[in-house]
Amino acid sequence: MATVVVQQQHALQHSTPPASPIPTGLAVPRRPSPIPNKHLPVCPPGPSPLETIPRLTDVRESRVTQEQASSILYPPTGFVALSPSESPQVYAIGAQTLATAIHHQAAQPLPDPSQMFPWLHGLHPDNRLQTGFFTNRKRGLRRTPWCWRGITIVKLGDNLNRARIKGAVTAPEVINPSARFLMADPPEGFSVRNFQIQTAKLAAMSDIILYAEDGDSQSDLLELAEDFVTAQQAWRMKHDPAQERPTYNTFVLTDPFAEFEKEHPDLVAVDSAGHSTANVMDLFQWERFEMRSMSRASEISKNVFLGPTPDYMLRPHVCSPPKDECYDLFIEASDMANIPGPRLLGMIDKQLDGGTQRMEFPSSGSVVLPSGNTREIEDIVNTIRWIYYLANPDHSSETSDLDGDVVMGHTERPARRILIHCADGYTESSLLAIAYYMFAEGVPAPEAWLQLHCDKKRNFFTYPTDVAFLSHIQARLLQESPATGSVDTSCVWDPDWFLKMDGSFPSRILPHLYLGNLNHANNPALLRELGIRRVLSIGEVVHWSSDERSQWGSENLMFIHNVQDNGIDPLSEEIDRCLEFLRQGKDDGSATLVHCRVGVSRSASICIAEVMASQGLSFPRAYCFVRARRLNVIIQPHLRFVYELLQWEQLQKQKRGLPSERELEWTTVCREIALLNKPYARS
Repeated sequence: MATVVVQQQHALQHSTPPASPIPTGLAVPRRPSPIPNKHLPVCPPGPSPLETIPRLTDVRESRVTQEQASSILYPPTGFVALSPSESPQVYAIGAQTLATAIHHQAAQPLPDPSQMFPWLHGLHPDNRLQTGFFTNRKRGLRRTPWCWRGITIVKLGDNLNRARIKGAVTAPEVINPSARFLMADPPEGFSVRNFQIQTAKLAAMSDIILYAEDGDSQSDLLELAEDFVTAQQAWRMKHDPAQERPTYNTFVLTDPFAEFEKEHPDLVAVDSAGHSTANVMDLFQWERFEMRSMSRASEISKNVFLGPTPDYMLRPHVCSPPKDECYDLFIEASDMANIPGPRLLGMIDKQLDGGTQRMEFPSSGSVVLPSGNTREIEDIVNTIRWIYYLANPDHSSETSDLDGDVVMGHTERPARRILIHCADGYTESSLLAIAYYMFAEGVPAPEAWLQLHCDKKRNFFTYPTDVAFLSHIQARLLQESPATGSVDTSCVWDPDWFLKMDGSFPSRILPHLYLGNLNHANNPALLRELGIRRVLSIGEVVHWSSDERSQWGSENLMFIHNVQDNGIDPLSEEIDRCLEFLRQGKDDGSATLVHCRVGVSRSASICIAEVMASQGLSFPRAYCFVRARRLNVIIQPHLRFVYELLQWEQLQKQKRGLPSERELEWTTVCREIALLNKPYARS
């Protein structure tokens, strides 16, 4: 007999990713918390330079003078030397000077991307694939740029969970035990997203500032400083034997950390007691904040709510339930759950009078379409019916399941408030939420998708298996729905846009802004249902009929040519006109779909720029804003796009007469992105 199989989707459905060691360069313990159910899609790199029309990169490089940004640390003539008289020296730096240096550095313009790329991608001399793709026999592109002068703050020891200054890293992230800067470039493979190498790669081109927790050995700190001086000497002998560029120096913070913490709290990420100060943005925490803000619990049908697992359930000894948040039944959608049987429902039903109850239900993507009606389908429908009559006892009638274990129809029972939840508030719970909405509201699957998204303002994510399963059982749900009574299901049909859908809608970033892939763009009927009237295509052409194009109007379609996801083609030249197109749609009351092929890099970068411009957010905050709302697919702007967006942010601030200080530095942004993505990377 055919059955409904509940199985774990290993590729996409890890509630907690499999444990794996974090590379030395990213060895920062994270706070324990559920990981959102996301995955990293494969982004095609686009054609190699051999297949593209030559760009003006080399011309631009020849015209740009490679000058280092100014620094109050160079030359170090005003600093006290701590090492013996022979050169090179280790210098002392006070708390006030360090704070000034950090703020000054953040206000300096980033070098032109043509000076830093493709070098930042990582051009290991043994990696012929990477170097061949980017340099194309132009050896000049492999040279280390001279224009970068950064600041790398290094904390003594390996614990960054206490006393962490903004952007601080540990020594093993940048130098090896032989006192040499790490060779960060990957020796094999191809990637335009080597975020994990940026900290080590640029530490060699930075002034190093070392500090320690109060009470740590000062002799150990000075010994580490000598190692960095040695590393800087060795790097200079290899990369600048003629000593043509300014030197990089090593400094030691001589004031106690407690003084720095007291006088400059805005630059302290974690205090001496190990508490996050919230004064320095943390991408991990900010993504979680944006995700939960986006998916906060709301009522989808009378007395039934959909949202993320409450914090007080995730951290029972840390958080308490809000006074205004009270549920009688929590239903957690989980990829490890079984379909509830009648005896379990009967037991929970009897215990509800005694207090709040909890139960589980299979997650989205885990229920496989059966070939016919089965007992498992009966159990699913029975569970949905049971939830409805708990929430709506006044609509109930004397009904019992096949075994007589669940009785619905206690007319004097109170209405129960029910929360359908999962860690992120949308992934695992979407199947149950849509099925329940179909039953409770008496609408077919396509209408349930649209009403939950458009009317209830819920963002959710479903899989193709969910579309097939809900289409299969929708006749049964509608026949038994109290909102419709017995209906003739022969007239229920799925529209063309629904048949073409893979389960997911394009992601609603803002009311006027959607982010999606090429499949979304090639489903214009779906776009119309969502209220989308304009399409911005980044590097990928939509395949529409001439009638469809005529119906939409050429003024509502915009195509950006010659932008591939190859780490070479610049996007900054296109940002302003893309945002103008989005603003025109917003002014007309229209929503716009921005798409590329996968919807995670080129189009995501434009959406980040729009969020920065319209919401007044810094790049790191806009990145997390878009990342959270892209739902189950992780956005992946490559290195050059991220760099260009950081640079574009500064230019916009200058135009508005605002302070141009970056919230986070390039290396910190890259390090945080690498840490965010690591749990989802395929081993």
